[in-house]
Amino acid sequence: MTVANRLIAAVRRCCLSIPDKRQGQNTTYSMADFGMAAFSAFFMQSPSFLAHQRHLAAGQGRSNCQPLFSMDRIPCDNQVRAMLDPVEPGQFHPAFAAALAELEQSGAIDTLRVLNGHLLIALDGSEYYCSTELHCPNCSTRKRSNGTVEYHHSLLAATLVCPGHNHAVPLEPAFIVPQDGHDKQDCESRAMRRWLAAHGAGYARLKPVYLGDDLYSRQPSCQAVLDAEARFIFVCKPTSHQTIEEYRTGVALGELTTRVKVRGKWGRHRYRWLSDVPLRDGDDALKVNWFMIEILDPAGKVTYRNSFITDLPVGRDTVAELAACGRARWKLENEAFNTLKTKGYHLEHNFGHGQQNLSTVLATLNLLAFAGHTVCELAAQAWRAAMRAAGTRQGFFQRLRAITTYLVFPSWDHLLGTLAFTRPPPLGP
Repeated sequence: MTVANRLIAAVRRCCLSIPDKRQGQNTTYSMADFGMAAFSAFFMQSPSFLAHQRHLAAGQGRSNCQPLFSMDRIPCDNQVRAMLDPVEPGQFHPAFAAALAELEQSGAIDTLRVLNGHLLIALDGSEYYCSTELHCPNCSTRKRSNGTVEYHHSLLAATLVCPGHNHAVPLEPAFIVPQDGHDKQDCESRAMRRWLAAHGAGYARLKPVYLGDDLYSRQPSCQAVLDAEARFIFVCKPTSHQTIEEYRTGVALGELTTRVKVRGKWGRHRYRWLSDVPLRDGDDALKVNWFMIEILDPAGKVTYRNSFITDLPVGRDTVAELAACGRARWKLENEAFNTLKTKGYHLEHNFGHGQQNLSTVLATLNLLAFAGHTVCELAAQAWRAAMRAAGTRQGFFQRLRAITTYLVFPSWDHLLGTLAFTRPPPLGP
C-alpha cells in the first residue's frame, strides 16, 4: 500500500466515525461518501465541487472514486454541503496524526530537525473567508469606517517548518470563532492557547520549539508553551517590550559577527544577546533570553533587523542557529499560506459556508489534502518520480486530473507509475 493510500485510508476512518443522525431518511450514501467526496476534491486540487463531481462520474459508469478514494457512491455537491455542515472539524484531526506518523516511519521527519533534535512548529493566524452578506453563527465580525459590517473566518495554523527546507507540513488547525460564555470576540492569542491545551501534550515527544510573531511574546503565551513541555522562539519588538529595552540599555551585550557570502558577494550577520531578563514588570515576570540579528550588505548597510525572546540558552555557539530558526516562522507564510491561497488549493474560495461548521470542516479537509501532498513528496518515492516527470507541481496536478478523467486506475501505485512513465496505463473496459 502506497503512502497516498494509507493517508486516504486515515481520512476515510475519520469519515466512518462521523455519527450518522439520519433517521428514516434516504441513506443511499454513507457519511463516509460525503466526507470523502469533499476531501477528494481538495486532494485532486479541483477548482469546484461540481467540476470534481462531473470529473469523478465520467467514464461510462466507471470512475476512480472507489479505487482511489474508497467511495461507494458519488453524492452531489449540495448533499455534501448539507451533510457536512453539522460535523465538528475535530472529527478529522486523527488524520493529521496519521500524516505525521508517515513522516516518522519513513525517516523524512529527521530532515526537519534542528538544534540537536528539536522540531520547529510555527504558529500564525490567517483569514480565509470574508463577506458582507453571507454569514453564519460562527463568523467573526468587524465594522468598517463606512458602517459596513464584514463577516469573516480565520484559523490558527500550526505548521512544521525548517530553515533552508522548502516544505511545510500542516498540523491540526484551531479556528478563531465566537466562544460560548465569552462576550468578547475570539482572538489569535486565545486560539493559540486552546491549540496548546488540546495538542501540546501530544507533540511534546517531538521536542517542539514554537515560533511566532510579536503577538505571542507575552507571558500567558510563553507560559502556555512551557506548560506543554515545549520551548519557544518568539519575535520581540522593542516598541512592545519596554521592560526588556530598559534592562538592555547600557549593558554590555554578547556580540558575534560572521561573514556570509550571498550571490558572490560578502556581507555580514551581526548578533547580540542578553540572558535572564524579565519579560514584563512584576515579581512574577518570566525570565527569558533575548537576542537580535542584523544583516548587513557588502556596503555595510543594514538590510534586515529583528529581535527575539526564547527560553533556550543563547550564546556564541547557539545564537546564529537560533536566529535562523526564529526567522523560519516566515516559511509558514511563504510555503504554507501562500501555497494554500495561490497554488491550487483555493483556500479563500467559498466552497460552501453553511450555518454551523461547514466552512471550518472544508478548511480542515483542505489543510489535510495539503498535508497529504507534502508528506507524499517527502516520504513517497513514487510520488516524487511522478512529480519529476511532470516538471512542476502545477503540471503534476494538471496531469493527475486529466488522466483520471479518461482512465480508471486500480490503485494509486498504478496511477503514479503511469504518470512517471514506469508502467503502462490500464487497459480500457
